[in-house]
Amino acid sequence: LDADNYETDPCLKEIREAENYSWMDIITIEKDKLPNYEEKIKTFYEEHLHLDDEIRYILDGSGYFDVRDKDDKWIRIFMEKGDMITLPAGIYHRFTLDENNYVKAMRLFVGEPVWTAYNRPADHFPARKQYMKFLDEEAQ
Repeated sequence: LDADNYETDPCLKEIREAENYSWMDIITIEKDKLPNYEEKIKTFYEEHLHLDDEIRYILDGSGYFDVRDKDDKWIRIFMEKGDMITLPAGIYHRFTLDENNYVKAMRLFVGEPVWTAYNRPADHFPARKQYMKFLDEEAQ
């Protein structure tokens, strides 16, 4: 994706239309720009899940998403300018910055945004059960 021209990027427009990503905003995670920076960084790094997919498109900077594999071991995913990730509803994950301590990301949602993060353990939610069922089916 063309992060320098995200406002007019036809590939991003195509993805948004195909996936029904009707809502978006941009967050800058940087000490001088994000209110309550230290608290937010700690919150992002707490292992949690969401009841909806989490879609992030890196417009500038870089960082890491950590997710759990089927054996509950961490997988670290390096994200940098131009990368997009979709974390499915129900997957445990966390986010942290790299040594540059800066990322600017677009947050995309289907419909109205839902910001609620449920810290682990949150296995009782239907989204988690559905995700685990998906993993079981993929393993077979």
